[in-house]
Amino acid sequence: MGLTAAALAAVAFVQPAAAAQEPAAAGRGSHRATQQALDALVEHGIPGVTAQAREGYRVWGGAAGVGDIRTQRPRGVHDRYRVGSITKTFVATTLLQLEAEGRLRLDDTVDAWLPGLVRGNGHDGTKISIRQLLNHTSGIYNYTADPEVQSYFVAPGFFEHRFDTTTPEELVAVAMRHKPNFEPGADWSYSNTNYVLAGMIVEKVTGRPYGEEIRDRIIRPLHLRATSVPGADPRMPWPSGRGYSKLSFDDTSGRTYDVTEFNPSGAWAAGEMISDSADLNRFYSALMRGGLLPPAQLKEMLTTVPVDEEGWPEAGYGLGLLKRKLSCGTEVWGHSGGIHGSLSAATTTRDGRHSLSFNLNGDWGGDTQSVVEAEYCGAQPEKRPGSELRDGVGAVMNVQR
Repeated sequence: MGLTAAALAAVAFVQPAAAAQEPAAAGRGSHRATQQALDALVEHGIPGVTAQAREGYRVWGGAAGVGDIRTQRPRGVHDRYRVGSITKTFVATTLLQLEAEGRLRLDDTVDAWLPGLVRGNGHDGTKISIRQLLNHTSGIYNYTADPEVQSYFVAPGFFEHRFDTTTPEELVAVAMRHKPNFEPGADWSYSNTNYVLAGMIVEKVTGRPYGEEIRDRIIRPLHLRATSVPGADPRMPWPSGRGYSKLSFDDTSGRTYDVTEFNPSGAWAAGEMISDSADLNRFYSALMRGGLLPPAQLKEMLTTVPVDEEGWPEAGYGLGLLKRKLSCGTEVWGHSGGIHGSLSAATTTRDGRHSLSFNLNGDWGGDTQSVVEAEYCGAQPEKRPGSELRDGVGAVMNVQR
């Protein structure tokens, strides 16, 4: 879910504030290019950016811009933020752990676990597998594309509904009012409904809230102290910056709103989690190194289907993971995520040795791919189609990919 927008006038002339945990030097691996890419996002209108890169035992943190437009407090390297659709990798990992325990199979149908739920207008849960939910080949309609739901993402709908609590059953019911995108397995299309259903299956299999399963299986074992599943809690934990939005699909020059506090239950297992860059790097590195899944399940997770993403012909989507090849030939895995006031990305190499996670506290877009290119390739290539981070409010705005 991402909003497109022009420069943010309120902070267009703010001097970027950088913070680093190791000195920058020239050349690839120095992070100088990465810091320059963060600065450029602020220069082009994003209020603030925070990032951390980890390569082996070396850790670098960078920030630019402000975490609070009103007070001009700088963006912090250790800020927590809403990670949006990055939540999907946590959910997929949990389901794959359950498969490793013999409690479900990836080829189980949705209807086997949630009988009668996926029905209506051509949807049929007896023909859709858990695997197809996780790699977005189910064809199930994306509930965040629904016109009524989208009206809650812009003003004044956001202010009328920002503290509403919605149930996953209600979110699925929205999707069932529409026809599917295609027959199961016939194509690829990103749908947040897939991961709402995935979270519901976690709960059906375990008899516990999906957030508790993530906590006990991933957050606690990895000591992810900044990571949480907030449920209906609208508050952000400290430290964190404010979150900003234009609350418009097409007016990128209008008023900027503080949207920090809101009830994230409308994203649920498709995108409600909170974390920070250090925790995300630790999670994705551990995942790729085999610290969370047995080899058979990790292989399933890394088995991709082609992604129809403009500008990225070699991109592939596995089970809750996106694979991309960068301009220098480096292959990175991870996920992007967006929700009101927040756009994030988390990436790592296949061996889990080199990781980068970062967040923008403005949800109207930006050339975030330049940050990834700068970190892994040591340079910022010319902007190309599809380079913007488009996800979550990628998941919320239905302009993801």
